[in-house]
Amino acid sequence: MGNCSTCPSKSSCNASKSEENSCGKISIKHGQIKNVIGVISGKGGVGKSTVSGILAVNLAKKGYKVGVLDADITGPSMPRFFGVNEQRARMIAVDENNAIFEPVITKSGIKLISMNLLIPKEDEPVIWRGPVVTGVLTQMFTDTNWGELDYLIIDMPPGTSDITLTIMQSFPIYELVVVSTPQDMVSMIVKKVVSMAEKMNIRIKGLIENMAYIVCTDCDKKLKVFSNKSSEEHAEYLGLPLLGELPINLELTEAVNEGKAEEYIKDNSLYSLIFEGLY
Repeated sequence: MGNCSTCPSKSSCNASKSEENSCGKISIKHGQIKNVIGVISGKGGVGKSTVSGILAVNLAKKGYKVGVLDADITGPSMPRFFGVNEQRARMIAVDENNAIFEPVITKSGIKLISMNLLIPKEDEPVIWRGPVVTGVLTQMFTDTNWGELDYLIIDMPPGTSDITLTIMQSFPIYELVVVSTPQDMVSMIVKKVVSMAEKMNIRIKGLIENMAYIVCTDCDKKLKVFSNKSSEEHAEYLGLPLLGELPINLELTEAVNEGKAEEYIKDNSLYSLIFEGLY
């Protein structure tokens, strides 16, 4: 990054803008990033990518320069969220061994790089073994032309796999936002990621509980679907502060399907209120 002010290892790091800083964290080659925020969960299907997108849109709405790295290489969904899945990122060859990725720019001015923007068709599977996936992800981080960013949001892969370990060990993450849903089974799996981050001394901002409730269209009451436990109880089990709870929202789902998620989030006070105080 060239700037260790937001790195957990800043007390012992004397970083330059080289490929790897003295603290062992890799650096980008094209631009400068002030803060790297990872959005993570223990399993797929809990809305991690949705939270990543909402966070990015709200930061851009506040005037920050924002980028998103879709680190879920084998299950990328951020291009769909932002409605840019028909576009493709450009790769500019520098020499035989180096290239620069030009990210796709969303309607809010967010710079996005994803594996689904680099392959010919978004529904083609990426059938690679772990070391190859890790290498490609590292290249997407280091070789993308990010320019000057206030925040880079990393939509991380689910679980505690090798690629998650690489990101936590090698990427200059400032802190993590954890996403879960109100189910004991999910909380148990998410707890593994929380413990993993704590063992690696990665700071955790707190918990966003997704799918916490659904609003009755007739009585306007909040109805719990998955658990009678409160979001606070799930946060307490995980040992994290509760940052907010998100409902099951068909309107947001339809906005994503229509490529209009950015506009919907900007105009929806719920998402502004929940994410307003995070950064």
